[in-house]
Amino acid sequence: MAIRSFRGKLADLGSETIALHTNDGSTGYRIIKLEIMSIQPGVLDEAHVVQIFTIPHTDTSFYDNIDFSDPTLLASAFLQQDDQNYNPGFESISFDNKTFNQDVYVTHADVKGSAAINYHIELEIVKLDLTENTVATLKDIRNIIRNEP
Repeated sequence: MAIRSFRGKLADLGSETIALHTNDGSTGYRIIKLEIMSIQPGVLDEAHVVQIFTIPHTDTSFYDNIDFSDPTLLASAFLQQDDQNYNPGFESISFDNKTFNQDVYVTHADVKGSAAINYHIELEIVKLDLTENTVATLKDIRNIIRNEP
């Protein structure tokens, strides 16, 4: 099983594109790990929401809303801590075992403040046959059309 990993830091209300598309769409991916960590553990009062989508989400007012009925949501993570260490860090992560072959978009919101967050994502690389390639691409097109204003 081949793995690709990505890491970075997202500002509050920030988003980042992870480029995964290929010319022929024959390479697919599945999320196997999403980890987040405070930039200053135990120092800041913070509550972070990080989500991974199959389409870009430009309305930052929704970055802190987790909606498991959203077909474009691939994964979400939540981390909470306070500066008095009364509440130790808490992390809850949810994954959807979807295979995708296009770019993904990572969003972040700190619902208590404006701190940035570190993230680490591991993806399993999957070789897609023509049928799987077509299905994955058509799902992406459908989701883009469904979410246009």
